Amino acid sequence: MEYYEGVIETLNKIDVSNTTTNILLKSFVETKLLKEISLTAYDITEGKGKKDDFLKLLSAYGTEQGSSVTKEEFEFISDDIGELLDKTFRKPGLRWRLDTLNKMLGSIRGGDFGFIFARPETGKTTFLASETTYMAEQLSNEAGPILWLNNEEAGAKVKIRCYQASLGATLAAINSNPAGAHKAFMEKTRGKLLLLNPKGSISKRMVEKLVEQYRPSLVLYDQIDKVVGFNNDREDLRLGAIYQWARELGITYDFPSMAVCQADGTGEGQKWLTMGNVANAKTAKQAEADWIVGIGKTPDIGYENLRYLHASKNKLAGDPDSDASLRHGRKEVIIRADIARYVDIN
Repeated sequence: MEYYEGVIETLNKIDVSNTTTNILLKSFVETKLLKEISLTAYDITEGKGKKDDFLKLLSAYGTEQGSSVTKEEFEFISDDIGELLDKTFRKPGLRWRLDTLNKMLGSIRGGDFGFIFARPETGKTTFLASETTYMAEQLSNEAGPILWLNNEEAGAKVKIRCYQASLGATLAAINSNPAGAHKAFMEKTRGKLLLLNPKGSISKRMVEKLVEQYRPSLVLYDQIDKVVGFNNDREDLRLGAIYQWARELGITYDFPSMAVCQADGTGEGQKWLTMGNVANAKTAKQAEADWIVGIGKTPDIGYENLRYLHASKNKLAGDPDSDASLRHGRKEVIIRADIARYVDIN
């Protein structure tokens, strides 16, 4: 008994998965039963044991062996068309601040995985702040938070951008009344936007623990290519494994996921980025996504505040107000860096 207690104590210390712990515990039970069967069989051969005791132990061992089969449950998709339509189309998921994206993509819902990509200094953080603060406002009090897994910029700078986006305010305005800004921000987002401040790299195991603990309504990977815990001789396959894992995690826990990555050098100065402009990828990244939006930018004078959104991949069902002609559409929008928002062009 002391041996088993020691093993369990060690498992708790090294924080192994519940699946591993259950397998070991099952092994302990089987070993104990086999020892009892062996001893009882020996007693019977010596004329000291009871046959009924031996048969009971055999029955218990058979039950234990069959438990993994008899207790396993499988889940199948409903045949109820109303339920299917509600889940994928009729009931809105998280809507975008940009109506352009509501027309192109529609809501993002549980299990949906997609990513935005752009060249450096295009406005990816501003885009994320603009959209996720709006999504935070849509969450009910009972809903899990939005987890922003930031491993790109200093967290304090990013959170200030979230304040600007949520309130539609300049940094000077927020600085002039920080107490009022904090109150207004918390009233709008209700503390639903959690920006992770990691000590070191963000790992696969860390993300899984966060998801298990917080049961989020949305997970944002900024930037997903930097998540550690994946290895492969080929960089594109290593990255593909990250994207596959992120997608499957969202399906398992029923939350949408949004990732961020870079466009390669071929996208420099281009308006309409395509899947071919995604950095460090052949098809491994793109294959895992339900939607992909490139954010283009040109160096032309007078166009500094214009950004070019292209939905280069879109497998989402959309919403009743989505525009089928824009499923893979291209639309110009305005970036308001002073208030950390993207704005539609009517």
